[in-house]
Amino acid sequence: MGGQSMNGQGMNGQGIGIVGLGVISRAYLDTLVGADGARIVAVADRDPERARAVAAELPGVRALTPAELYAHPDVDTVLNLTVPSAHHEVAIAALAAGKHVFGEKPLAATFAEATDVMERARVAGRAVGGAPDTVLGTGIQTARAVVEAGVIGRPVSATATWLSRGHEAWHPNPDFYYLPGGGPLLDMGPYYLTSLVHLLGPVDAVQGASSRARDTRVIGSGPRAGEEIPVDVDTHVTGVLHHVGGALSTVTFSFDAVATRAEPIEVHGVEGMLVLPDPNHFSGDVHLRPADGSTDERIIAPRAGYVDAARGVGLLDFVAGHRRASGEIALHVLEIMTALLESSRRGARVAIASAPAVPPLVPLTPRAQWRGPR
Repeated sequence: MGGQSMNGQGMNGQGIGIVGLGVISRAYLDTLVGADGARIVAVADRDPERARAVAAELPGVRALTPAELYAHPDVDTVLNLTVPSAHHEVAIAALAAGKHVFGEKPLAATFAEATDVMERARVAGRAVGGAPDTVLGTGIQTARAVVEAGVIGRPVSATATWLSRGHEAWHPNPDFYYLPGGGPLLDMGPYYLTSLVHLLGPVDAVQGASSRARDTRVIGSGPRAGEEIPVDVDTHVTGVLHHVGGALSTVTFSFDAVATRAEPIEVHGVEGMLVLPDPNHFSGDVHLRPADGSTDERIIAPRAGYVDAARGVGLLDFVAGHRRASGEIALHVLEIMTALLESSRRGARVAIASAPAVPPLVPLTPRAQWRGPR
C-alpha cells in the first residue's frame, strides 16, 4: 500500500477535485481522506465560504471556484456532489477540461442530459462513473454471487420497495427532492434499480404508474421549519421491469407512505428465494430460503464485495481502473426511471434502448486492501 503524507492524505494516486460540499460530501470525505489511490487536491462550492471551511480542515487542499478547479493541472477526476439539476453542467465542464468524472446519482436530471454527458466523455476519451456505489458492498455482491452460483436456480422475479413520508421531515433544504431530477424514484430508485441490474441483468422494457398525493410540502426541521415548498414531480411510483434474461421485477418508491413491512429487495428463483439488505447501505445479512418446503432461512456469510465499505468506495474502485460503478450502468438506470415515468404518462409499455454490460463481481476484499491502512 502507498504511504501517507503529513496531512493524512495518500501520497500517491489520482488527484481529486470535489465540486459540491453539501450533506453527502462529509461521507465521501470520511472515506477518501487518507485512502490509497486518491488524494484530494481542491474543493469548490457555490458558497465560497463553505469551500474555504472544508479546505481549512484538509491541509494542502485548496478552495477554488469550479472553473479554477476544472483547470487545475493536478486534478485528474472531478467528484460531482452537486444537486441533480447541476450534474450535467458540472460534468460537461469537467470533461471539456480533460478530466474524468464521478458523480452522485442520478447521472443527470434528465436522460437527454445524461446521454450528452456520456457522448462527450466518449469523444474526449474520458471515463465517467456514478453512484450509487453501495451496490459494491458485501450485501448486494454476496447476493449476486449466490444468484450466479445457481443456488436459487433460474431467477424468475424480484421485488424492490422503498416508502417514506418524504425527506422534508428531516432535511433542512429539501426543495430539490420535489423538482425535476428529484422525487422518490430518481432519489432512492438508483439504489434499488442498480442492484436489480447487477443481480438480474439489464432491462429491456418497463410498465409504470405514478401519482402525486400533495402539491406542496412543509419543511419539518432547521431554520426554514414550517415553510411550504412546491411539489413538481410525482411522489409515488410503481412499475414492472422486464430483464433481458426473462425475470420480472416489481418496484415501488414513495414519498407518500407512512411505513412498509416489505423487505427492501427479494429475489425469487425456481429453487429458492433471497432476501437482501437495504441497498442504501453497503452491508447487511443476505437470507436464503431453499425450495425444500421449509420456512427456515439461513444467513449467507459474505462471499463477495468490499468489506466495511462506505460512500466513496466506488470512486476508489473507479480510479483503480475497475470502474464497476460505471457511467454506462448509471445511464441505463436513469433510462429505466425516465421510462417508468413516461409509461405512467402514456399508459403503455416503454422499451429500453441501452444494454450495458454488467460489471464483474467484486471479489471479497478486506478494508485494508481497498482503502489502505489508516
